Amino acid sequence: MIHLRAFLISLLALLGCAAHAQLPQPGRNAIRAELVAETAAPAAGGTVTLALVMRPDKGWHGYWKNPGDSGIETRIDWDLPAGLKAGPLQYPVPGRLMIAGLMNYVYKGDYAQLIALEVPSGLRPGTRLPVRGKVDYLACTDEICVPESAEIELDLPVGAGSGRRNPAVDRYRQALPKALGTEGRFESRDGRLRLAIPLPASLPVSEAYFFPLTDGVLAYSAPQAVSRSGDTLIVETDAATGAMPALIEGVLKIGEEDGLSLTARPGTVPAAGVALASAAEEQSAGGGAILAALAGALLGGLLLNIMPCVFPILSLKALSLAKAGGDETAARREALAYTAGVVLICLVLGGGLLALRAGGAAVGWAFQLQDPRVIISLLLLSTAIALNLAGLFEIPAITGGGRLAARGGAGGAFWTGALAAFIATPCTGPFMGAALGTALVLPTMAALAVFAGLGLGLALPFLLLGFVPALRRRLPKPGPWMARFRRLMALPMFLTALALAWLLGRQVGVDGMALGLSAAMVVALALWWVGRRQGRGRLWIPLAPAALAGIGAVLLVPTATTPAIAQPQGSLPSEPFSEARLASLQAEGRPVFVYFTADWCVTCKVNEKGVLQRDDVARAFAARQVAVLVGDWTRGDPAISRFLEKHGRSGVPLYLFYAPGKPVETLPQVLTSRRLTALAS
Repeated sequence: MIHLRAFLISLLALLGCAAHAQLPQPGRNAIRAELVAETAAPAAGGTVTLALVMRPDKGWHGYWKNPGDSGIETRIDWDLPAGLKAGPLQYPVPGRLMIAGLMNYVYKGDYAQLIALEVPSGLRPGTRLPVRGKVDYLACTDEICVPESAEIELDLPVGAGSGRRNPAVDRYRQALPKALGTEGRFESRDGRLRLAIPLPASLPVSEAYFFPLTDGVLAYSAPQAVSRSGDTLIVETDAATGAMPALIEGVLKIGEEDGLSLTARPGTVPAAGVALASAAEEQSAGGGAILAALAGALLGGLLLNIMPCVFPILSLKALSLAKAGGDETAARREALAYTAGVVLICLVLGGGLLALRAGGAAVGWAFQLQDPRVIISLLLLSTAIALNLAGLFEIPAITGGGRLAARGGAGGAFWTGALAAFIATPCTGPFMGAALGTALVLPTMAALAVFAGLGLGLALPFLLLGFVPALRRRLPKPGPWMARFRRLMALPMFLTALALAWLLGRQVGVDGMALGLSAAMVVALALWWVGRRQGRGRLWIPLAPAALAGIGAVLLVPTATTPAIAQPQGSLPSEPFSEARLASLQAEGRPVFVYFTADWCVTCKVNEKGVLQRDDVARAFAARQVAVLVGDWTRGDPAISRFLEKHGRSGVPLYLFYAPGKPVETLPQVLTSRRLTALAS
């Protein structure tokens, strides 16, 4: 992008200001350009990230893709071998520089623009790929601008793609804006441009500023007023002259080096809310918001321990510590290993979620349970655990963590913790919703810290038992009753397996459920055979067909291609959710109750059976003509995912009440009939 005023400023600077600025030395650029690769030996058929590293001399700066009132964006003329494809430049979050009343979007200090380079398939290892190009850019001080060019080159040998990575490229990637994932809205009226950007109220924001990538939508030099109204950030500034486009793209800067890339379409923008605090106050509040997200994740993880698929594992593992006696070292080792397993799985799930969203997927927490292949794997695993608890067999390897409570050792504790975390984290219970929603728009390391906090909360009871002898002494004394208790704990695990089979049927139909139950029956028969022959050797023989049956079921289970549609249940009439239907009901002046659910969400089902299907709630809603919209997230739905994110959530349940003429009210994740009937009064 080249602005006419850029040439005028450069010309005036060269003619009138040369005496006041130090020109670069002959033969040396004021901004040096260098091309580096993420890995030295990319694999054929893969993609390697290149970084165009720009190093300005002191007092000089470069420009963002949209340079503002003046400047020129960076351009590269590539000279690449056949088949090699270079993607567009990816720019880090810029800064601002006002000169003579003109706003410039610039970089002061070293910065890097990333390029995705596609390597063609079929190349032999060791093939040299000469990457060449000429880069043109503008280098400026506050007084003078100099157009510069640089030849960039890099030789990449084709390899396995698994060589040593350049850590500098990872740091450059952190400087890129994160995808917001949810579209904003804008309106232009009376010479003012107003933007409504969905952003959780708990997300810390400082130095808020909107950098437009779409040219000609706002006056660059005009000040921007930023305010908050609930989970919406509102930006107001002077509009540019001329017609508005159908889409505005840009980057919202929310911190010194943090930004969110977003798009906005024409729509209604609410009135301005509470003005953002000063940068210093906001920084202080931001730290508090991150701590609040960590606390919410910690408490939410703690509450996950009462889930029926986790409580048996936790209780039996706790009793194993009591049975072990007073060996403090062993107790602490097991507690730490269990915690490590839990936290690792939470980090893996959280990292996978962040990676999918960075790739453009509209997914949220518990995304793994929207895949029937994961469900059938959990069905087989929970069946094996239930049979193990029932005493059918005693082979540690089956449950991936030992004989749960019966086996000691750090290895068993680690895998038990990993298992507990994987089957416990599908739902966002109390305290978790806002915390995980905030995590999705935090910087990556802060987001991972929130997911680790969730794991720490889940592991906290066992961790305390391992490190506080007084708590272990309060556990019941070991005795024959432990064997009976262990068999009793098989019941909730069997119920978990049954619920997973039901969920499989809900997702992919009766055929998929039959396939899963058949595989579970084969696994059960194999484990029964093993249990009958404990200690006789060659126990692995019947496990081979069981493993094949499980793998075959995972590979053959059908996958759903369309989102689920919620069906009315009980006496409360409802309709499937859509934003268009919600807007229509609001335009009619009707109160609207909106809730989002999933078949695999325990909290959702408890609320539905215990509260939403009560006759008194239905009568109260009918008396006030409250419309009910239900969003079913069982199989995933990008539209619902974006709507959840707009309200600062990453998963279900979410309950919203829209009263005519009032802001939307977010209800607690544990509902009561009294609260709902009060809404309709």
